[in-house]
Amino acid sequence: MKKTVYSLVLSEDVIEAVDRMAYSRGTSRSNLINQILAEAVGYVTPERRMAEILQTLSAQMTGLYQLQEQATDGILVIRSPLRYRYKPTIRYRVELYRQPEQSLGVLYASFRTQSKPLIEDATAFFRTWAALEQQHGACDPDDYQIEDGCWTRRFRITAGSSTASQEIGAAIGRYIKRVDAALKDYFAALPDHQQAKQAVLAYFSPT
Repeated sequence: MKKTVYSLVLSEDVIEAVDRMAYSRGTSRSNLINQILAEAVGYVTPERRMAEILQTLSAQMTGLYQLQEQATDGILVIRSPLRYRYKPTIRYRVELYRQPEQSLGVLYASFRTQSKPLIEDATAFFRTWAALEQQHGACDPDDYQIEDGCWTRRFRITAGSSTASQEIGAAIGRYIKRVDAALKDYFAALPDHQQAKQAVLAYFSPT
């Protein structure tokens, strides 16, 4: 959204109140005034759209996962423990684009570990998941990036997809839950890698 400089004549008392509110929300005076005016005229700003999506996502994840608030708009970090001999935690990081065009945003998944076996097993899972998604037409090859136990998944905007913030947030939440459940089933089946792949395949079988 293009921004232009305008001059406004406001009372000092109003500015003081705006500054206090802006400080409490961790934003700037200009950004807060922009949000207030947008709400007054019924315009949904990119910041409000991202906030609504993440609020819906947070509501789905609360109580099931550990959520970590971020100072930057459009980012939510979700942590999930994994039953594994190193007792690691997988970190899902949702990052929304302020001005989405072909992509709404990206999902990052990673482990903070130096364990080579864990990195290898995580990489194998992500490759298995990506291959199955591609086979089922859920994504394109360039929607993924997998490297050393880290996974990046782009959320592509497709024709006919919902633009409602609540529906988008709910869809992202369902997707993360599905990936997380498949990941845990995969690791529970190890060291039998064939059985682990079959566990992931079950998430793509028609119900």
